[in-house]
Amino acid sequence: MKTTAKPAVVLLSGGLDSATVLAIAKSEGYACYAMSFDYGQRHRWELECAGRIVASLGAAGHHMARIDLRAFGRSALTADIEVPKSRTLDEMSREIPITYVPARNTIFLAFALAWAEVLNANDIFIGVNAIDYSGYPDCRPEFIKAFEHLANLATQAGVEGRTHVQIHAPLLPMSKGQIIRRGLQLGVDYSLTSSCYDPSLTGEACGECDSCLLRTKGFAENGVPDPIRYGCSGMTSG
Repeated sequence: MKTTAKPAVVLLSGGLDSATVLAIAKSEGYACYAMSFDYGQRHRWELECAGRIVASLGAAGHHMARIDLRAFGRSALTADIEVPKSRTLDEMSREIPITYVPARNTIFLAFALAWAEVLNANDIFIGVNAIDYSGYPDCRPEFIKAFEHLANLATQAGVEGRTHVQIHAPLLPMSKGQIIRRGLQLGVDYSLTSSCYDPSLTGEACGECDSCLLRTKGFAENGVPDPIRYGCSGMTSG
């Protein structure tokens, strides 16, 4: 008997983590509806990458939501603020960095929840990580648990008892090296992804921002070269 795969909304930024999460959701048999955001980010190259990831891994649908978080500013990703470079892991862990976009994951999950309700989907996937990350408050297990509780209070389907929304964050307990290892096992083509907070207009990574440093650390832990292109800052992709 033919069965229909359960629908799930997968937040897809175009980065390494979200590409891995899309591959995980597909491996678990979900019909994946990828959702990306053009929110006024300076690193817009990731949007090109999101489309390529969907083409590579496949998805039941891909929606690009357009919102303008530049209106609020106070982030190096949405305002004219310098992106921190060449920081040590200790420096990254001391405080919430200026690359934090206020309430970004709350906003993204709210949009995903709305689409999930339209799709009659009980499942939302997000690529947050609580180990190798830059101290963002909306990447913690407590946040995911709290939003899942909210999701089941805030929707018609939840109130009527027709569904129970689950927020899946499979990367939460994983290091960047473990994430990359899992993605390679699932056939993720990481050359299609972009992690850099300050890439060139043609997508070369700076190799010096927090995200680039965590990424290269993860590939080094796996003993494989990072397949993306880096600029002339001295960083190599090997």
